[in-house]
Amino acid sequence: MSLILAAAGSAVVLGAFFYSQNNYIKISSYKYSSTRLPRAMKGTRIVHLSDLHSKVFPNNAMINAVKELKPHLIVFTGDLIDSRNYEEVNSLKTMEELCKIAPVYFSPGNHENRREEFTASLEPKLKKAGVRILRNDGQLFIRNGSAIKLLGIDDPLKESQSYDELLIDEGFIKGYIKEAQGKLASSSKGIIKEGFTLLLSHRPEHLRAYSDADVDLVFSGHTHGGQMRIPFANQGLFAPNQGVLPKYTEGRHIKGNTTLFISRGLGNSSFPIRVFNRPEIIVVDLD
Repeated sequence: MSLILAAAGSAVVLGAFFYSQNNYIKISSYKYSSTRLPRAMKGTRIVHLSDLHSKVFPNNAMINAVKELKPHLIVFTGDLIDSRNYEEVNSLKTMEELCKIAPVYFSPGNHENRREEFTASLEPKLKKAGVRILRNDGQLFIRNGSAIKLLGIDDPLKESQSYDELLIDEGFIKGYIKEAQGKLASSSKGIIKEGFTLLLSHRPEHLRAYSDADVDLVFSGHTHGGQMRIPFANQGLFAPNQGVLPKYTEGRHIKGNTTLFISRGLGNSSFPIRVFNRPEIIVVDLD
């Protein structure tokens, strides 16, 4: 009997651990400053979300957490939906609720590009709800009478069809950024030829390409924090296109004048659980 009770107790504890690891959201807060940032933009709060994969949190926890943070801008770096478990209704509802909080800018991930239904059905509905979807495109984000360039690029999976050819993907990434810069310059009629640039791109492993493009601030996701993280070592186990013990899975990374923030994401995909790797919302205050 004692063995049965011990086993049952262990199962309860283990179940509670896995539930908390996959449903209790961690808020990661950062401050960011740059001499290129317009003075009027200081004090702007950005909330970064990524890789929801059609997940709905208990008690509307994710939406409520974003509301409490009171952002001026919400950026979402892809994989709103999951290509293996496509869920349009909940995904649309989530984004509609976010649009009530602050302007929402979205760049697609690999899962959006795997499902034709996203482009044909959900994407138009998201735009109608107010989501600014940026596929190799850009807009001016204006606050307090000042503006910065906000670019968003597509995920290269639909063209490269691979996670193994890092240099091939980097070539697409550089082309996408150039295309986005050109579209913004055309649509803004040259109002801002130079100045601070914020980029949304699903994949974090291309920091070199972002730095080469003279981007100031980048938000990415994709890696799910390495899915499992090694306790006390601040190290994820695996990420697509990076392999085992990857370098770019979470946190802040700097190369030259470019700062990259990587979200560990909110949901799961082919691997169904997170271990020592709670869902994450990133908050960046421009200082």
